[in-house]
Amino acid sequence: MTAPLICPSILASDFARLGEEVAAIEKAGADWVHVDVMDGHFVPNITIGPDVVKALRPHTSLPFDVHLMVAPVDNWLEAYRAAGADILSVHPESGPHLHRTLGRIRELGAKAGVVFNPGTPLDILEEVVDLVDLVLIMSVNPGFGGQKFIDSALNKIGRARSILDAAGSPAHLQVDGGVVAANAGACISAGADALVAGSFVFKGGPEAYAANIAALKAAA
Repeated sequence: MTAPLICPSILASDFARLGEEVAAIEKAGADWVHVDVMDGHFVPNITIGPDVVKALRPHTSLPFDVHLMVAPVDNWLEAYRAAGADILSVHPESGPHLHRTLGRIRELGAKAGVVFNPGTPLDILEEVVDLVDLVLIMSVNPGFGGQKFIDSALNKIGRARSILDAAGSPAHLQVDGGVVAANAGACISAGADALVAGSFVFKGGPEAYAANIAALKAAA
């Protein structure tokens, strides 16, 4: 089995030294940098704007996997792409025309992702499967870091994998929320090939990042 992509969420990093943190997770073996963007409207909390993404871009060569928890989302696509986002993932609820939004992301030269909250049905995926490069299954309700994994997400990961496989889609299937070594294997067995982990990766400080990332890869 191929080791999963590990995508540390910098939401759990030390915000006083973000550039160093991004460089440290690259050195520790991360595959993508997951950037959680929150607007205080679509979800609670306000996090990272385009200027911060732009400032971080010189600190790593890893892809920036930007999860846009904002509404309306269309107004922000160009700004985050220009700042250095390689992947832009959006929620179906964050704009009126998901098909158009995903197409616009690709027009901008980024990879397009669609995100499913615990209460969002997967039927939508079948309608846009040809436009997505990434499907993200939330295993917590978005808006806060450090939440407990919702076990029913495993079934949803499996159903998303079936939809992607039936369509012959090469899109990555990612899971985000409460991911730790103890449940990483179950996520991969269900069909995921990319894991977002914040608190688990960043616990223990920079000296522990490589071991934490290795633990996720080994568990899966």
